Amino acid sequence: MTLRGEVRLRGIEAIRPLLETRHVELAGRVTAACAGTIGSRAEARDDSEARREARTLLTVMAGERLYEPIRSGDVRALCLIREVVAAADPLADAVFALQALGGTSIAIAGTDAQRARWLEAICGGQAMAAFAMTEPDAGSDVAAIRTSARRDGHGWVIDGDKHLISNAGIADIYVVFAVTTAGTGHRGLSAFLVPAETPGVVFAGPQLLAAPHPLGRMRFESCRVPSDALLGEVDGGFRLGMMVLDTLRPTVGAAACGMASRALVATLTHATSRRQFGEALASFQLIREKIGRLATELEAARLLVYRAAWCRDTQRGRITLEAAMAKSFATEAAQRIVDEAVQIAGGIGVLVGHPVERLYRAVRALRIYEGTTEMQRLIIADQLLKPVDD
Repeated sequence: MTLRGEVRLRGIEAIRPLLETRHVELAGRVTAACAGTIGSRAEARDDSEARREARTLLTVMAGERLYEPIRSGDVRALCLIREVVAAADPLADAVFALQALGGTSIAIAGTDAQRARWLEAICGGQAMAAFAMTEPDAGSDVAAIRTSARRDGHGWVIDGDKHLISNAGIADIYVVFAVTTAGTGHRGLSAFLVPAETPGVVFAGPQLLAAPHPLGRMRFESCRVPSDALLGEVDGGFRLGMMVLDTLRPTVGAAACGMASRALVATLTHATSRRQFGEALASFQLIREKIGRLATELEAARLLVYRAAWCRDTQRGRITLEAAMAKSFATEAAQRIVDEAVQIAGGIGVLVGHPVERLYRAVRALRIYEGTTEMQRLIIADQLLKPVDD
């Protein structure tokens, strides 16, 4: 990637040993798509516009065949897509992330009929997915989920409230986590596929983020679903949820790297073109030190991300430790990189509409969703302290 003069930012060559030829080809195709149909779109101005734009982006990305790796579970491909898409349009990345969460849940635990009905629709862009796990009193503590699902005849009846749900109110299919065996904590959770048109599925209102994003509350009021709505095994919801998050946490790190890459490109461009005290900013040692530090953090983050993805693709087992390291380091590094990009840009960096200002609003949530940084560090410690024979 060439900027002004000889200023360069390392790209796919830095992670090439962890990729296969198909990934390099995919990266080129996604980069071209984002330069055209995705990256040129204006940021949504409010929640209503963000909801309309999210549905449009769903179709746009389907037209570019970006959802295909969800079906095959190619995590390196998912990471490459999210890295490029997040750099181009954070809202498009959010849409892609939810397709991956819903689709991966079905790919892992779905029956043949569920895959035929919903996985194909998600990968084809005909159905928008949502992942309904979080509740007002159940964030990091998944065992505190109160939404319940009770057997009733040949089906289930779901009751409860969810919040901070991406695509709430606009999704076509919700992966809903609910208690099926009370009093057993996380061991009593199950997952269900609940179509949006099911009676009792209620959009309870939007929740507004600093960066426009279709977030909101969902309520399930005596929501009756058939027995084949169960995703996976009864009381197997926690294990499924953790498997899905293990698989996709590296992609959150990839999205963070994408946002950080764009911020660093903006910084390099600004530093080489902006003059202060008669010299380009890039000539000052303080600025050069920042650039050197930020570029190193970005490269370290990308290597952790693609190492975790490589482990998942080649070893096909759980990557709990690798995913937690990748997600926690990459999102924290991205926050620092974007923050420094704003600082180096100065006053224009906080003007609404400036690229780094938009990234500043968008990058913050990545340190929280799909497991906070603090929880990831506890996971890392737990993995390292686990007895060898476990």
